[in-house]
Amino acid sequence: MANIKEEQVLDALRNVMDPDLGKDIVTLGFIEDLKIDGGNVKFRLVLTTPACPMKNKMKSEAEDNVKKIDGVKDVEITLDARTPSSREPEEAFPDIKHVLLVASGKGGVGKSTVAVNLAVALKETGSKVGILDADIYGPSVPAMLGVRAQPKVENKKMVPPVVFGMPVMSIGFLADDDQALIWRGPILHQVLTQFVQDVTWGCLDYLIIDLPPGTGDVQISLAQLVRASAALLVSTPQDMAFRDVKRAAVMFQSVDVPVIGLVENMAAFKCPHCGEETVVFPSTNKDGIRHITDDIWVETLVGVPLEPAIAESSEQGVPMVLAHPDSSTAKSFTELAGKVAQKLSILAVKSEQPVASGKTDQ
Repeated sequence: MANIKEEQVLDALRNVMDPDLGKDIVTLGFIEDLKIDGGNVKFRLVLTTPACPMKNKMKSEAEDNVKKIDGVKDVEITLDARTPSSREPEEAFPDIKHVLLVASGKGGVGKSTVAVNLAVALKETGSKVGILDADIYGPSVPAMLGVRAQPKVENKKMVPPVVFGMPVMSIGFLADDDQALIWRGPILHQVLTQFVQDVTWGCLDYLIIDLPPGTGDVQISLAQLVRASAALLVSTPQDMAFRDVKRAAVMFQSVDVPVIGLVENMAAFKCPHCGEETVVFPSTNKDGIRHITDDIWVETLVGVPLEPAIAESSEQGVPMVLAHPDSSTAKSFTELAGKVAQKLSILAVKSEQPVASGKTDQ
């Protein structure tokens, strides 16, 4: 029997590339706990996010390449993830790897629906996710998640209620459902600062923040306060709605927050009886790229269909991803989660943060 060497295995694995990061999985430090016992090879494949849509493909390629080594009989690969961060540890939310702002620039496009379902879709991959509902004008996240519990106070900090495995904080917890939040700028800034400094979130891979509509002082202050990793824009397909989204994109550029993409919500109506899709909103976006300014272009990551069930699930407090996981809408959010995770991982690697230790043990 051939005496299999560790370097032989690593050389074989250097043929497996991460298509997003543009390097092989050995160089990226994705291979850990490599053990060789006779003809049996065992190791962990540690990716940058549990939501990686290419994880099964890379695992299959890794197995195929190692099996080509003379003497290898069996290959056992354990998939794992260690989410890198593009944020400095001394910044706000030091135990949170990524802070993603979900914004629209205007109301009525389903921004909160996208934020909630994206968070749940990321959670379903095994990621640790939290949601901060900062929409001061219409805090709808508690209703969409069916949250009835109030935050507790421990050691002078608020502890968010946990729903569907995710900690959730909302400005809506501070007022009754029928109470209008008539707050001026200084009070708003004080409340948002408290949400950043005085909430115990724990260790999270992703904190999704549902921003209020508009591009004013509140949005700019919050983006700077949390030191966001990136922003995700939400719009309906028609150009009229996209005009306000363009302003949001320019705002984020002014505060150095990268925009990782656009979600076109309500892209088409899907008939619950025959399944036929009907385009409701006209759009000139044919190639999946939206022009913001001469030097800003935004990629459309997914188009989310309009299904009657999504309104029903929101009313019932169960996100579409959980209520109807086989629906076209839920699948769109699952696809979005994978793409968002990819974009954030690329940002983290570009910021030269360590991806994985690359440690092996024979």
